[in-house]
Amino acid sequence: EIEVNTNEEIGTNWTETVETFDELDLKKDLLRGIYGYGFDKPSSIQQRAILPIQKGRDVIAQAQSGSGKTGTFVIGSLQVIDLSKLEVQALILAPTRELAQQIYNVYAFIGEHLK
Repeated sequence: EIEVNTNEEIGTNWTETVETFDELDLKKDLLRGIYGYGFDKPSSIQQRAILPIQKGRDVIAQAQSGSGKTGTFVIGSLQVIDLSKLEVQALILAPTRELAQQIYNVYAFIGEHLK
């Protein structure tokens, strides 16, 4: 379980971090979407939280707006979702319809090349 506080302090039992998206061994088409979206390198929260998501760990992340939280769970979940299975594999909750739409748009853009 990872917790990222708004003041950038991290309480975690996960010690592995990455400096680049390439270190995450992501699907080629997912990387294409990440770089196409404009991400150059992982933000602080992405460096710490994408890998545990990929490994099936529960992640709780709290950080300031614009810190990369949405990208974190979009990238982590798109990496592990099996597109051949027509069943729910991820559930993202949002407090407002507007935020839910923004999250959907990030999923659609980053996941555009996945087939």
